[in-house]
Amino acid sequence: MSDATTRSPQRVRDRAQLGLCAALAGLGVLILVDASRIGQATSSNDPLGPRAVPLFLGVALLLVSGLYLLDVLRGGRGEEEEGEDVDLDSRADWRTLGLLAFFFLLNAVTIDRLGWVISGSILFWGSAFALGNRHHIRGLVIGVALALVTFYGFAIGLGVNLPAGILQGIL
Repeated sequence: MSDATTRSPQRVRDRAQLGLCAALAGLGVLILVDASRIGQATSSNDPLGPRAVPLFLGVALLLVSGLYLLDVLRGGRGEEEEGEDVDLDSRADWRTLGLLAFFFLLNAVTIDRLGWVISGSILFWGSAFALGNRHHIRGLVIGVALALVTFYGFAIGLGVNLPAGILQGIL
């Protein structure tokens, strides 16, 4: 009788893990099918073309799902909640979540008018503030530095122009 009660939860857990393997494999196949529909367009700036990353991700998902399936079939299973460094009895910090959501939405609304450097600086500073940083000047300086580095990283490194907003002609 005790064997039947101990086996049942194990079998349910294995089905869930097998379902996750199937979902990963399905996602990998979906990505590969979509990647095969992308036209081959290479240039001197991009010799790999737009298909390389989706093909890599699709193959990687299939590989991970296969290795995970092998582990599950051999009896491997993850630890339950012991690896987490989270106090499960504590309440959610809705203030922090609300502040982060506010600064992300503010960034989405102001990025076209103010430009990435200003809205990104506010986003980085606001995120640091919401997560507990109380060094406001240093946080703002780091936010401006991050926004400038990403602005020029996208522009020079990737050839993608982020909106300059009111700083058009200055940056």
